[in-house]
Amino acid sequence: MESRVDQPPGRDWRDTVRDGADLALVGILTVLASAPVLTAGAAIGTASAAVHDWLATGSWPTARQTLSRFGRGLLPGLPATLLGLGSLGLLVTNLVVLATGRVPGGTVGMVLTTAVATILLGYAAAIVVEVGRTGGTGWAPAVTRAARGCLDHPATCAGLAGTSLVALLLGVLVTPVAVPILAGYALAAVHAVARRRPVTRTELS
Repeated sequence: MESRVDQPPGRDWRDTVRDGADLALVGILTVLASAPVLTAGAAIGTASAAVHDWLATGSWPTARQTLSRFGRGLLPGLPATLLGLGSLGLLVTNLVVLATGRVPGGTVGMVLTTAVATILLGYAAAIVVEVGRTGGTGWAPAVTRAARGCLDHPATCAGLAGTSLVALLLGVLVTPVAVPILAGYALAAVHAVARRRPVTRTELS
């Protein structure tokens, strides 16, 4: 009788539960690492790199590799953090001013501002994915690659925007204690959307 190579066992519910727990842990650790605010860029980049590794190889990076990525990403992530906070503050201010009727054309302005915010949300998600593809650093090149990718594949950018918007709405609706857990799932979701049709054609170094 000819011998045969045994096929690897299929995934079952325990694998799904383990993946869910891992993503929840990623979200919790990311929020904790972002607590000082100025470390948010490094935390998000490191988490994005970890999710990319998991989706690409089926395994998570080691704790030593993750800490190394976080340390290398602190300075590069600082401008990204400040820019993100500034953009968020500007959008929120515009929405508040329009909603309170302090400027004319409130309804039209609200619609336009919301549309711009949604587009920027998708673009920001594309940047986070790109940073994850390069080991959690390289925010400046990621900005350019994400912009090019969104222009080349607007459907992917729209998918990223929609996914991010749903995650944001869920974050408002769920209990605050569940928001860190949701962060891990949201990060995996945007990576999954981007992998269906890569935002850019880049090779990992």
